[in-house]
Amino acid sequence: MSSPNSLTVESGSNERWKFLRDVVVFQLKMFLDNVRDFALMPVSLVAALIDLIFKGKGHGSLFYQVLRWGAHSEEVINVYSAIEAHERPRMNPNYTVDAVIARLEGVLVRECEKGGTAASIKAAMDRAIDQIQIETSGPRDRAREAVVRVAKKFRSKLNPARPDCDSES
Repeated sequence: MSSPNSLTVESGSNERWKFLRDVVVFQLKMFLDNVRDFALMPVSLVAALIDLIFKGKGHGSLFYQVLRWGAHSEEVINVYSAIEAHERPRMNPNYTVDAVIARLEGVLVRECEKGGTAASIKAAMDRAIDQIQIETSGPRDRAREAVVRVAKKFRSKLNPARPDCDSES
């Protein structure tokens, strides 16, 4: 007859092996994903070049076919499938790469339409980037700042003779 402790060890062992499996599979998928990306870079550039030189079904038809293949292969590899059993972080659609690029392009277009100079365009882009950074600094940044404040207080209590010890950071 097995003791209750052996069941605990066995279930913990099963979780450990599942975790190790997830780590190994993730590494394999990351490798495959990187090989795919490495191949897609020159293939997509060649496809775009062919589309520019030769008239096909439409502008960029070969290039977009390569993108469809890349998107399909990304779904097949499914690098982050292990996280589906856990809570996946939610994403704010305003801060995807495409959304940020569209926002910066909008600033650039508005400044050019106003007849802006290089300096005014640079200043407008700087303001837009600063605004994005302010909007995306969230709880993690505030938590980091709180930890730094606590560490400084802790250091000053440990070493009261050197109140300037926070100059190391």
